[in-house]
Amino acid sequence: MSTLLVKNIHTLITMDDERREIGNGALFVRDHVIEQVGTTDALPATADEILDLQGRHVVLPGLVNTHHHFFQTLTRAVPAAQNCDLFNWLKALYPIWSNLTSEGIYASAQMAAAELMLSGCTTASDHLYLFPNDCTLDDEIRAVQDIGLRFHASRGSMSMGESQGGLPPDALVEKEPDILKDSLRLIEQYHDSDRHAMTRIVLAPCSPFTVSPDLMRESAAMARSYSGVRLHTHLAENKSDVDYSLEKFGLRPGDYAESVGWLGEDVWHAHCVQLSDRAIQKFAKTGTGVAHCPCSNLRLASGIAPIRKMLTQGVPVGIGVDGAASNDASNLLQETRTAFLVARVRDCDAAAMTAREALEVATRGGARVLGRDDIGYLAPGMSADFIAFNIDTPALVGSHHDVVAALIFCQPPSVDYSFIHGKKVIDQGHLMTIELEPLIENCNQQAAAIVG
Repeated sequence: MSTLLVKNIHTLITMDDERREIGNGALFVRDHVIEQVGTTDALPATADEILDLQGRHVVLPGLVNTHHHFFQTLTRAVPAAQNCDLFNWLKALYPIWSNLTSEGIYASAQMAAAELMLSGCTTASDHLYLFPNDCTLDDEIRAVQDIGLRFHASRGSMSMGESQGGLPPDALVEKEPDILKDSLRLIEQYHDSDRHAMTRIVLAPCSPFTVSPDLMRESAAMARSYSGVRLHTHLAENKSDVDYSLEKFGLRPGDYAESVGWLGEDVWHAHCVQLSDRAIQKFAKTGTGVAHCPCSNLRLASGIAPIRKMLTQGVPVGIGVDGAASNDASNLLQETRTAFLVARVRDCDAAAMTAREALEVATRGGARVLGRDDIGYLAPGMSADFIAFNIDTPALVGSHHDVVAALIFCQPPSVDYSFIHGKKVIDQGHLMTIELEPLIENCNQQAAAIVG
């Protein structure tokens, strides 16, 4: 086992139960677990590895991304989809996504993970819901394991094509028995329910307009037969989503979710822009989580989710960057800042969300949504996932009186250091686990091949 000491931290934002912010802070890590948190003079003076930040950095828990579609990194800013709402955006992109290959899934996953990591993310959940040609979720899992991001891999699915009243083309959907068989295989092969796990599997039928109620129920039953396998889908993303639910099921989205067993502490839904007040109350009562994706919701003109109302009532809320083709970025700190801003705009209240509340949603909130008790704050016994921003940079000039709030108000462009599972993955702004230049070239080639 090895030890790591990070010392002389300008401000250590623990996000612990007391929400301590420690000046001249320090962290002592043994192997991949935090052993001590405090001031530099109170912690051990020696370790196998020492990082002296010389009072120039703020350190906080790694950010947690609760919703993404990594493969969409290859289809950013596609002209035919630039000015569309959700359903028309999907219809414009489905034919392009049908050209995806295994190599494209691997490369796009690494590119999305790299962008996330550089923006401060240390844990991400991704939702892969289409598998054309030779694509598998295994491709994505390999890619993320190789780059070193803590990962919740969501086995998405679409089973209802246009001929059955669904939105996607028939060529992109799978048979439900095949979906369930592969879901079982992935759980058995990859899911790790242990504390500090680096890889977990999520079952994630894509949406009410792409799968049957039977698949929702059977996926829930399968997930709940294993420890730590959670459930995820899109819900109430825009008004058309609500209209579809009313027409097909005679229920609003929140009621539909309840009818198929998709409420509970092991479930989280993406977007929830148009979630009714009654559904919000049910989410709060049952501990059902929400992945808030403000940039995508703004880009597709879906609306602004009532996050202040959800938080006030006790709904678990995390931040998600959503697909790189509807954001069109994978910058988690930017997404957190946007969540902070739109909460104020939605309620016409400059106090609707504070900068510290936004950081809490992006750390502790995301950890709760993903069902993790080992990430989201810095304390003894927690996973050694933390990030450091240099406060002596142009973006943070004039903000040293409150460097914590400045992370949100000012949004520094990238992290200086990042540690995941006790391993340094970003050093002075440079990603250490893969080479970016060949990856960028590969992704651009893959994008050109599928977009045409």
